This record gives sequence, structure tokens and C-alpha cells, in this order.
Amino acid sequence: MDIPIKYDPKSVEKKRYHYWMRKNYFSSYPDDRIPYTIIMPPPNVTGVLHIGHMLNNTIQDVLIRHARMKGYNTCWIPGVDHASIATEAKVIHQLKKRGLSKIVLGREKFLFHVMKWSKKYKNIIFEQLKKLGCSCDWNRTQFTMSPKLSRSITKVFINLYDKGYIYRGYHVVNWDPEAQTTLSDEEIIYKEHIGKLYYLKYKIKGEENYVTIATTRPETIFGDTAICFHPDDMRYYHLKGKYAQIPIINRYIPIIQDSYVDPNFGTGCLKITPAHDIYDKNIADKHKLKIIDIFNKNATLNDKGLHYKGMDRFEVRKKIIEELYQLQAIQNIEKYNHKIGFSERTLSVVEQRLSIQWFLKMKKMSIPAIEAVKKGNIQFYPKKFYNIYFKWMNKIRDWNISRQLWWGHRIPVYYYGKGINDFVVAESLEKALKKARCKSQNPYLSYNEIRQDPDVLDTWFSSWLLPISIFDGIHHPYNHEICYYYPTEEIVTGSDILFFWVARMIMSGFLLKNHKPFNKVYFTGIVRDYKNNKISKSLNNSPNPIDLINKYGADAVRMGLMLKNSAGKDFHFEEKICVQGRNFSNKIWNAFRLIQSWEVTKDQYVSDSSLLAIEWVRNRFYYILDIYEKYFQKYKLDKSLMVLYKFIWYDFCTFFLEIVKPISGKKYIPEMVYLNVIQFFENILKLLHPYMPFISEEIWNLIRKRKSKEALIISSWPEKKFYDYNILVSFEKATEIISEIRNIRNQNHISHKKSLVLFSIRKKEKEEKKYDPIILKLANLEKIIPVSEKPENVPFFSFLLDTDQFFLLLDRKKGNSNHMDIIKIENKIQYFNNLLSMIRKNLYNNKYVTSVPKNLLLKERKKENDTLNKIAKLKEYLEYLKK
Repeated sequence: MDIPIKYDPKSVEKKRYHYWMRKNYFSSYPDDRIPYTIIMPPPNVTGVLHIGHMLNNTIQDVLIRHARMKGYNTCWIPGVDHASIATEAKVIHQLKKRGLSKIVLGREKFLFHVMKWSKKYKNIIFEQLKKLGCSCDWNRTQFTMSPKLSRSITKVFINLYDKGYIYRGYHVVNWDPEAQTTLSDEEIIYKEHIGKLYYLKYKIKGEENYVTIATTRPETIFGDTAICFHPDDMRYYHLKGKYAQIPIINRYIPIIQDSYVDPNFGTGCLKITPAHDIYDKNIADKHKLKIIDIFNKNATLNDKGLHYKGMDRFEVRKKIIEELYQLQAIQNIEKYNHKIGFSERTLSVVEQRLSIQWFLKMKKMSIPAIEAVKKGNIQFYPKKFYNIYFKWMNKIRDWNISRQLWWGHRIPVYYYGKGINDFVVAESLEKALKKARCKSQNPYLSYNEIRQDPDVLDTWFSSWLLPISIFDGIHHPYNHEICYYYPTEEIVTGSDILFFWVARMIMSGFLLKNHKPFNKVYFTGIVRDYKNNKISKSLNNSPNPIDLINKYGADAVRMGLMLKNSAGKDFHFEEKICVQGRNFSNKIWNAFRLIQSWEVTKDQYVSDSSLLAIEWVRNRFYYILDIYEKYFQKYKLDKSLMVLYKFIWYDFCTFFLEIVKPISGKKYIPEMVYLNVIQFFENILKLLHPYMPFISEEIWNLIRKRKSKEALIISSWPEKKFYDYNILVSFEKATEIISEIRNIRNQNHISHKKSLVLFSIRKKEKEEKKYDPIILKLANLEKIIPVSEKPENVPFFSFLLDTDQFFLLLDRKKGNSNHMDIIKIENKIQYFNNLLSMIRKNLYNNKYVTSVPKNLLLKERKKENDTLNKIAKLKEYLEYLKK
């Protein structure tokens, strides 16, 4: 068989993925096996995937491939999310470049462009996942805007409205002025900002006195409806019941008291602007204050802003300060460090704005979701997220589920009149008309007199139903698939969407199915760039994953990411982790090539060293399997992989293959040894497969002929077996001796081809002597001579391992020294003499000795002593060579 000298991931990965797909290994159908289901957190169709997505999906694939080999009926459901705000913003930006606008196009034509965009990026995303090696069931691909999911979402909305969970309310909401839509609290990024605190003077009605308030937003004074101080703040008690005049507009507003006010902020007096602050709105409702909305949808001022009408809010701030200065209404301005909220999707500064929206009541449905996690029915990895979850759930507020967009699931509400309650909730225009005629008591109401709500539902309103809706569990709650696959096994997701998605899925599971949606949640760390920013599409700060795969191979990228990943811990991405993965791939490939180069002989003689190595590696493998599985079960996947990495690199390649391989110049290996090597290698490939599926499957199929149903991907996982730990300990001692001898050779320029003699003083001679054949072969020793005490006139290198001592001697019979050896040692002695001179230059300098710290001085003296010892050893060696 012609085996390429160099491993070529490109050709292998394309061939192997096609092979898996052709054999239909990823598909899942209900049967008599135990199901193991994962729903992919659907990436947004806003563009290509970034390195964070690659990490998340690699973890899911590792879990799925492991479970598949364990005999579970694995079902990994891929999908993409329509991402209302972000996708609409992307398409609007694209259309703008072509001189087109959303409004001019109209809803139908605009949505045509969005669908075209979505289809393009959905295909790109799926191809990226395939290139990574994701073994998803592609027959079950989901899109959150698919007709099937849309029907489920509409039915749930109607059902929850009928049960009183959904209502229409007039509240202060988070507003994105660029996307011109509401946002949830979780869609806001708060950043530290050094701004200004403006101290403004409001004249007291009927007096020449002023009350001073402090604000970061002077442009909102047009919406002021009161001034408020704390009831216990005696500084302002004399103002109770009075009125103050707003500068510029000269409108009088009452001075009130409320315990919400912080007496230590600013002057202790707060201006109340109910339409643009949720806490001000609460005070306004309590005190029955007037509410004045001063902003347009794009955060320009409306006609309430007088001569600032139509001007941007930040431009107004600059201009209004100038005017307030002229009116002598500014007492002081100082720097102020505070947090500002930015839209996660458009990065514009979020505005709080009074608006009529649709809301979902959350408090009642959160109770069983809290209990399920508290009782351990749903487990979080790592555990630190329990407290975060409980804290958020205990303070949960109603969910604003409406968005002022065109792209998304349109709200199934139809209006037929001008009254606030003149609407019906229905799944179609026809059914809405029937309901509207009944509710309005107008049998002649026509289609022209009824209109659907133009808004769409929050993107997460579709995602929170996925564990149920993808199995059609909304319309057919007891169908075969939902009964078989639900609840799913686990969710793998970033901690940043714990509340967006995970908590809400738990709530919908109990609300709609009276059962948890999944058993476990594994939170990945956040992948960050060198500036410590979260890698995201919006920041465009991710390396192109496909470029990395093309450069290093998918297995290398997967391995690099998995070694860096630890549950719930953020990490900084560096390309060098892919280099480590590529080097490991090459190591495995070279081991395979070495094995393939051997020719099998029927010769029954097997060396002692090979027999010992086979015994050791068998026990070592089952020990590693045990550790690997324990880490895996605890989701310590990085540690599980590292255990395997070290086993392959050091135990299998560095020691085992070196021990059993034919002696130099020969290529024949006994059949018994060869079959054991193949068996061990195949077991190793099984453990490697979840992490590095391509190279493991390739070698599996090349190492020996297989039947059609013997693919690695569906092979059985190795069963745990007894291992003798004492064998491992004893062999490790032998490897330590070998490593010490190799280090001595390297440090002292002794060729690895030169034969050495080892004198050993061992405490347990009989027990340790068992592995001498291996030490002789790998350390290239002529012989090992047991002695009871240090031999005279021969040692020039010695080392201590625990209580055992060893002395190393060049065997002059096997390898006489030559002129080059002597020159090398003389040069080494000269080097250490020069180093000694530099050290002593400081130590013999009284000024240096008296000025440096004591610990540094001790280090220098130790360095001097170590150098002297090295020189003495080398001189002893040199004398021996010259004999």
C-alpha cells in the first residue's frame, strides 16, 4: 500500500466527510436504542461563522461522536436563526450601498431581499460546519423562519394570550434608535464612560431662589414633569409642595418626595422624566404625574423639543448647554464616570422610551424552572452558573416580545378599530375577521377594515420553543418523535445567552410540556481576541475559521480549540494552538507510517523487551481509558484530550513503538507483536475519534481491510478492563532511567550511537531488574551491572531516582573516543570557565555583595557551585577519554 509521506488533511477531510454522508451515519430515527439528542444553538444568518462558533460546535461533535460509539441513538439537530434585528440591519446596509431603502421597497420586496440573504448565509454556515467535521443529522436541518416552526410559534402566542400570559402594555422600553425597535435588557452591552454631570438651576415659583438638580442628560429637560427629593432629606423639606420652573421652556413642575431618590447623588434632587426612564416612570405612576415623550423613533427631538425639533439628541446636548449658559441656568459641570448601554446588534446608544408593546408574564412560569435546577433535575457545568441563574430568575421581569421590524414572525394580532382593545388574536386573516365581527358585534366588517399588527416577535420567542417545536410537539404534542427524543440530553452554549435562551427554554418546557427540555447545560468559555474583546460577528474580530482549516486541517483546529477550552472559562485565541494540533496530526501519521513499513514474520521468537512493552501498554491503555472517561463524564474535555495526547505522544510513540520496532537495518516484526500493535493502535484511534475524526477514520480504514459496516465512526467504544497499577509504576521508573540517560547524552554531547555501561545500586533489585531489557534497548546500553556500592575510578555521570543511584560509564570496548569528542568536551569546559569568571566578577566585588538582596546573592553563589561541579565532571570525563 502506498502511504503518503506527509499527511494531507485537505484531501482526507473531503473524502472522509463524503464517505460518512454517503453511508448515512449521521441520520437518526426512533428505534429501541437510548436516544442522545443535542440541539445546536442556531447561529445567526448575519454572515459566516467565527472561531467561537467553531469551538461550540466542536464540543457538540465531540459529545455526539462519543455517544454514537457508546451505542446511543444520536441525533444532533443543526439549524440557523433568522436574527431579526441583526439580519435586518445587515440587509438595510447592503441595500443602502445600492441606493435602495427599506421604506421605498415596501414590506414584500424588502423581505424578498432578506430571504435571499438568509438562504445564502444559511448555506455558507452549513458548509462551514461540514468542513469542521460536524456529524449533524442534515435531514433535520432547522431554520427559525421555516413554515413548520412559524405555525408552532403562532399557536403558542395565541394559546398564551388566551391563558392571560401575553398582554399589551404601555411601558418604558429599551429602544435602539438605529434599528428603530425595542430591545430586551439582555440585548444591551454596558460600557464605562467618562461623561459629564451637569448641575442645572430650576427657579422656585414665586421666589428668587433656585433648586439645583444634577443630570447627565440636559437634553431631556423638555420631558421633565417633576423634581423629587428623599422624604428624609431635611435640606429640601422647605420645598415640599412647591413648584419649580424648567429653564428654556418655563413650564412649572411640582416638587415631590420619594424614597427612590439617592440623597448622595448629585445635589440629592432628581428631575423626573417619566417617558425616558423606567424608574422615573414608576415614580410618575405613583404620584400621577404627566408623561411627555420628547423623542422620535430615530432619537431626534419631536415638536416637544421646541426649536431643537428634528435635531439629534447628542447635538441637542451641545446646543442646549450653550443656551443654558446664556440663561445662567448652569451652576457647575464636572466629570462623571458612569455606564452607558449600547445595542448589542447595532452598537448605537440605547434610549429608554415610552411605548405600547406586547409583553409575556414571566414570574409564574419561572417557579418550576427555578425548582428544576435547584433540585438537580437540570445540571449546569460548571456549577458557578447556578447562582447567576437563580439571581436572574428571582428578579425576572415581564418579557417585551414585540419588535418594530419587518423580518421575523409577524405578531398574530389584527386591529379593526381605533379603541385600545379593538383587536383580536388569530392565526390567519380569515379567522381574525370572524373573531372581529363577533367581538365588535358588526357582521358587516370587511377585510379592508382589518389590519395585522406590523411588528414581529422577538427572535428569542422562536428559539425558546426549539426543543419542542423541532419535533412538532406544539401541534402534535404526543407524536412518536417528541415522545422519543424529548427531553434532549444537553445544551452546549456560551454563558452569554444563559438568560436569552437557556432559562427561557427551561420555562417553555415546563409551561408547554410540564417537563424539562434537557438534562444538562454545558457552558463554554467566551473566546476573546488579544484586546480581551469577545469574538463576535458584530465586532468582526475573528480569524476566518475556513482559512485556519485550509492551513492546518480541521482536526488541528478542533484539537487546538479543545485543549484551550475549559468549561465556563474565557480564553484568548492564538493561531499557535492550531500549530500544536497540526504537529500532533503529523505525529500520529508518522506512527502509522512506521507501523505500515514493517513486514510481518511467522517467527515465533519475541524479545523480552517486546513482551514487557506489550504487557505494559495494555495496562497503560486501560488506565488511560479510565481517566479519560472520568474527565469526559465531568465535561472536563480539555483534560480528557490532554491525557490522550500525552499517552499517544509519549507512551505509545516515544516508548512503545521504539521498544517493539525491528532493530536498526531490519524491517521484520513477529506476527504476535504486530497484531498487538494494531490492536492497541485501533483502540487509540477510537479514543481519538471524537476529537480528531478525520485522521482517525482515515488511518482506521487504511491500517487493515474492513467490511463495509466497520467504519470507525460507528465502531464500539472500548470496554473498561482491569489494569495492574504496579506494572505502570515499575515501568515508569524504567522510563525515568531512560530519560535521565538521554539527557546526560544530550547535555554532554555523547552520541546516541555510543554504547554505555550502567552501574546500578537498587533497593529492590529483583523487582526493578524486570525492565532492564527495555532500558538496554532504548538507552543504548551495553549492559547494566548491579553493584552494592559506588564503583571506584569509573563514574563520571551519576543520577539519583528516589533511593536508587546510577552511574554511567562509556563502554570503551564498544565505542572508543575520537578526536571530535575530545574537542567538544574541551570547548564545553572553556564555556563553563568563562561563565564562572562572569559569576565571580560579581561575587568578588564588595560593592555588589553588600548592595544586592540576600536571596539574589544566594542564587549567584549556588550558580558558582553548580558551575564548578560541571567543570569537575567534564574534566573527569576528558581524562577518561584521553586514556
